[in-house]
Amino acid sequence: MLELLSRGDSYGYQISSRLAADIEMGEGTIYPLLKRMQDDRLVSTYLVESPSGPPRKYYKLAAEGRAALTAQRSEWEAFKRAVERVLGDGK
Repeated sequence: MLELLSRGDSYGYQISSRLAADIEMGEGTIYPLLKRMQDDRLVSTYLVESPSGPPRKYYKLAAEGRAALTAQRSEWEAFKRAVERVLGDGK
């Protein structure tokens, strides 16, 4: 989610739709995670009026979220290298 928000602010349904399409993560997982990220100050929120209903809560990556994303990217790269070493060149 931090990666998605690094590309621009988004509201919950947009995030949910993207993750559901790409990795089959449902709303029951996404909204509690967004709340936890807000509590941890990784994201901030603001409301935007919607032409078709109540205002939408947008999520914006905070400075702490950018730092966490940088750390997660480093961890992911280290993990990928370790898996590649274990798997070798496939021979």
